[in-house]
Amino acid sequence: MIYITGDCHGEFAKIQRFCRAMKTTREDTMIILGDAGINISNGLRDLRKKQMLVQLPITLFCIHGNHEMRPTRVVKVDQWGARTDRKAYRLKDWHGGRVYVESAFPSILFARDGEVYDLDGTATLVIGGAYSPDKPMRLARGWPWYSDEQPDGRIRRRVEDAIRERQGKVDAVLTHTIPARYIPALHLRPWPGVDQSTEHWLDRVEDSLQYQKWYAGHFHVDVTIGKLEIMMDHVEPFMGDRKES
Repeated sequence: MIYITGDCHGEFAKIQRFCRAMKTTREDTMIILGDAGINISNGLRDLRKKQMLVQLPITLFCIHGNHEMRPTRVVKVDQWGARTDRKAYRLKDWHGGRVYVESAFPSILFARDGEVYDLDGTATLVIGGAYSPDKPMRLARGWPWYSDEQPDGRIRRRVEDAIRERQGKVDAVLTHTIPARYIPALHLRPWPGVDQSTEHWLDRVEDSLQYQKWYAGHFHVDVTIGKLEIMMDHVEPFMGDRKES
């Protein structure tokens, strides 16, 4: 089975409870829609978290968020949490696409933006990243902030090339943030100075696509708007009964 949920921010109690209740195995997959909170400081705390998560009876498939390092930036740490000069993640083939994985933690996978994965017969496009509205606070308090949190031009071109190669047709889309056109429906208090360039680009991405379902996280709500489902605390089967339609 493939399941899906929203942001975790380093707290995995909902997934632990779900694994116990559903008696999952490593053959099952849990999609996390960004901000998993696994790669935050690239030190001992992250290492301990991965050592805990790799014991869970499930495979984690994580989309890149805005409160975490990109896997390409992470380096290996030793048992005391000291950083080395070696990259932690490598790319490997997985379900028709490529994912980032650490050899020590084979059940913790990170999606590569612009890949289209075959998830149990569902052609699934992945686009991670977003702007952090709390960037000023994080910088003021010395908390981690990542300058490459949003998809850059290279990533955008990879996404657009993948869409053209598939003639604009996929079954599902997994993103962290959402197309800008849906934000007013959330009735959120506007944050001053928020860069919504990624959301406006996703408007254009959506216009170029035919799809059945779009999943996103980031906004810390559980709500459905048409074919878009924004997730936070809820855990459910990926695509539900749409595979039968």
